[in-house]
Amino acid sequence: MLFKRKEPLSIARRVRNALWPTRSFDRSLRYMFYRLARIKSTPHSIALGCAAGVFAIFTPFFGFQMLLAAVLAFALRGNVFASQVGTFAGNPITYPLIWVSTFTLGSIFLGNPANADLSHFQLGARALGESLKSGSPDSIVIAVQGLWPVLKPMALGALFLGGAVSAVIYFFIRRLLELQKSAQRSAPAKTAAILR
Repeated sequence: MLFKRKEPLSIARRVRNALWPTRSFDRSLRYMFYRLARIKSTPHSIALGCAAGVFAIFTPFFGFQMLLAAVLAFALRGNVFASQVGTFAGNPITYPLIWVSTFTLGSIFLGNPANADLSHFQLGARALGESLKSGSPDSIVIAVQGLWPVLKPMALGALFLGGAVSAVIYFFIRRLLELQKSAQRSAPAKTAAILR
């Protein structure tokens, strides 16, 4: 193989690379921005798609977030590919912060103190896993009802917190893309002026 490593990475090294970029976060962020900038669409559409992806990672529907991001981007007439890039903001470092903050905010809005019983959540998650293995629709419904006391405040908190962060991301990405596209348009004019 042309691009295969001479020495395969160990499992520990793969886990480390998944949690922390090898080069730097700056390089990873620049790469993601260049991926967004190469999309053939308007800055509004790209920024809207990216914001839809960021909103989706705030929802507690883990495993369906990329699908939710694509549906949101399509419904809002945003770029679907940009929505998938936006979901990469969710990672093992950001998810715990997102889950705690959405649960806490949702609990405040519901008037409940933010005290998640971890053992209750573990039992509900285990029951959901077992019901998914068995494939029984009734047991899946029962397991989801057991997790509902945790999912309800998280979903409510995600609406507000995810909406606020998505709005900031939309304006930030749109402004960056507009600046980058205007710089690309002015570069040929400057080159032509120098050649005269």
